[in-house]
Amino acid sequence: MKTGLLIALGAYFFLLAGAGLLFSRKSRSLEDFFLASRSLSPGVMALSLSAAWFGASSILVSADEACRAGVGAFMIIGLPALLSILLFAFFFAGRIHGLPTISLSDLVEARYGRAVRRLATALIVWYMVMLAASQMVAAGQFLKGFLGTSYLVSVAVAAAVVLLYATFGGLLSVARADALQFFLLASGICGLCVSLVGRSSFREAGVLASQAGIPGFFDFFHGAGRNALIALSFTLAWTVSPVAWQRIQAVRTAKHAKWGLLASAGLLTALYALIVAAGILFRPVLGAPADGSPLLARFIASASGPWLGGLLFVAVMATILSTLDAAVNTGALCLARDVYQQIFPGSSGRRLVAAGRWSTLIIGGAALAVAFRFQDILKTLGLASQIMAEGLFIPGMTMLFLKKKLPAAGLLSLLLGGGFSLLSFLNEAGIVHLSLPDWPRSVPSGMALSAAGFIIGTGISIIREKRRNPWRSVT
Repeated sequence: MKTGLLIALGAYFFLLAGAGLLFSRKSRSLEDFFLASRSLSPGVMALSLSAAWFGASSILVSADEACRAGVGAFMIIGLPALLSILLFAFFFAGRIHGLPTISLSDLVEARYGRAVRRLATALIVWYMVMLAASQMVAAGQFLKGFLGTSYLVSVAVAAAVVLLYATFGGLLSVARADALQFFLLASGICGLCVSLVGRSSFREAGVLASQAGIPGFFDFFHGAGRNALIALSFTLAWTVSPVAWQRIQAVRTAKHAKWGLLASAGLLTALYALIVAAGILFRPVLGAPADGSPLLARFIASASGPWLGGLLFVAVMATILSTLDAAVNTGALCLARDVYQQIFPGSSGRRLVAAGRWSTLIIGGAALAVAFRFQDILKTLGLASQIMAEGLFIPGMTMLFLKKKLPAAGLLSLLLGGGFSLLSFLNEAGIVHLSLPDWPRSVPSGMALSAAGFIIGTGISIIREKRRNPWRSVT
């Protein structure tokens, strides 16, 4: 079994790196490297975004949660993925595509000023590092059980493959590789469901859940309190996710962006429905989830057979690496555009492309360091989402509709919301010891602070404007 998986993994890595490098082209500017010269088709955008959105937590955590608690597992990750994509499609795609900017922080500066841009850049880079780290954690936990390697080596191998093509070809390589990975992960999930239907049934799963004393197994809204908080955290964070903003700007027109988003929403709905169904069908076959051993990993090792096992093994790695490469690439865009280019404003052309490649390596290295510290997939992803939900959602969404600068509003909102998310992160890491609620119960408090900061800051801006010119409005 191990030899077969090694062969499958080697072939997959070779195919992945080949797809990423083969379809790359020379980049002469930062826009070429990070926005693919704004030439992505709606189809490639849809496949790339779907693969990036459907990460480790989607396939591993969703399956385990569905087996443990039932159909309500769809609400944890599937629902926020769908909601955030639809919000982009119907409300924000046209505005984002029409922006004369390259990065999210460019718009932050236009609406709130340079000081707020720096704070937003720090939050975005931090978020992308944490998102990449969550996928590295998943890769390490998944690979070590099959290959017999240490967690450290497993993480490093997965990261090295992604950094190879992401560093060389930028977004174009990442998008092409992710399109390939989408077909791999979708094939694996479909094969899994076909196999489970022949061995299990929803009725049998429901009987076993009832015998185990699990209430509301087929009630979508059972346990909605906790699930809704997690869904809220992810929805808010993903609606201001630079990963989606980057791909919206990388297609040719706003209409193409909307088509790509709607196609992605349909693909993601199908994928999440299938993986939740698979998780429920796992219960008669494998029993309840065990700590530290994802059900899908147990199924591959003991019940799938060599061919399906190899396909599922590659499918899981595809879900992990497609999100990892997107996080690394988007984080590198922020680092190169919003840090390096701000320090060296005279840089252009190939010098900026070189900065983009170095930024890719830096983001990957930082994510590795975090992955060594946190080894819980959902917790790491949750802490990442908390950064964006509490720190950037309110000023980020508002700035799409502002016509004038509100520097005090953006500054106070970022300081209060982002500061709370930082304290929560440090508390979860054990660096400080404060009486703060754990994630996801911390999300409403952080959002309230961010909203309060924005309201107070808006009032300050209005008062200042009226003092300068009592006949003008800041709205």
